[in-house]
Amino acid sequence: MAQLEVGDHQLLPFNFNLKNTASGANTIELYNADETIFIDEIKVMKDSVVIRLPVFEGYLAGKFTDKEIKGKFIKENEERVLPFKAVHGIEERFKSSGIPNTNISGDWEVEFIPENGESYMAKGSFRQVDDKVSGTFRTATGDYRFLEGINSVDSVKFSTFDGARAYLFKAKTTDSSMVGVFYSGKHSKEFFVAKRNENYELPNSEALTYLKKGYDRLSFSFPDSEGDLVSLTDPVFKDKVVIVQIMGTWCPNCLDETKFLVDYVEKHSNEKIAVIALAFEYAKTKEAAYKSINRLKDRIGVQYPILLAQYGGIDKEKAQKKLPMLNHVLSFPTTIIIGKRGEVQKIYTGFNGPATGSNYDSFKKDFHNFILQLLEL
Repeated sequence: MAQLEVGDHQLLPFNFNLKNTASGANTIELYNADETIFIDEIKVMKDSVVIRLPVFEGYLAGKFTDKEIKGKFIKENEERVLPFKAVHGIEERFKSSGIPNTNISGDWEVEFIPENGESYMAKGSFRQVDDKVSGTFRTATGDYRFLEGINSVDSVKFSTFDGARAYLFKAKTTDSSMVGVFYSGKHSKEFFVAKRNENYELPNSEALTYLKKGYDRLSFSFPDSEGDLVSLTDPVFKDKVVIVQIMGTWCPNCLDETKFLVDYVEKHSNEKIAVIALAFEYAKTKEAAYKSINRLKDRIGVQYPILLAQYGGIDKEKAQKKLPMLNHVLSFPTTIIIGKRGEVQKIYTGFNGPATGSNYDSFKKDFHNFILQLLEL
């Protein structure tokens, strides 16, 4: 069992299993509910170890003995560091303090209230078996991925860690309410209030981002990994349905969508479909940004171009200035579907991935049907 120290000195637990392959190499399986993350970038030097998470820049570094690892989780470009400790032989994520008084399975209407900033709404969907809890929160801009935890007496705790996000949630529960606090690393603390509401729905993600009046097309010109400028007027995109993904290599929801798009393009390689991604990066230099982009492409098998739209920060107002025909860039990712004649047909804000279960299944079906309609025009 491993722990990260987040805000207010709270401990965020997660589990991983270190294995030795037949060739003598070390590998790790990291677990978040139904998700298993495979890690093979592990460097051991005497009594020190560096564990680099796949795709994301974050890594764990520390000293080890036979029984424990002590060190830090480091995200250099974001200048964030969390204390880290792992103890051998402990499998439970959270300790139980007693039989739960409630079962939180079902859907919840949730308001998150940051210490500094405006509140926002979310939909929580959870499944509880005995005292074990899994599920996620969905917001207008994406989901909080695979959460895992425990409901004990009158309190629920769940967490996730994937190399980008270090999330810890703690709340007091009744049959109809949850009141608690949400920590994102050490840099963010938000309170939340939830009430059971099986009928609650979030705003339509297709209505949040749109073209400004007077525009019907998207226009840009950004460099690819070779430094060549790419735009939608290039011949390779002519007479094709084009999917433009506004994303970043640091973004877990973007990674979920990238995996979906890679799979979708592979399954429909004979269709007149093209994908192009616009990356907005934390990396402080162009070289570091391209390194992150190429690492993502190599690890996930991305065959479509990922262009460098911005580096040195991910300010959404600056991102919107790069794409002035949009009313705003509200979320990473934002996905723009363009018909064969070059006109924007639909814009998705955010991405709700596999942690959202049936919601993800519905999205995949609707997405495919819409692309088929555009191909027939």
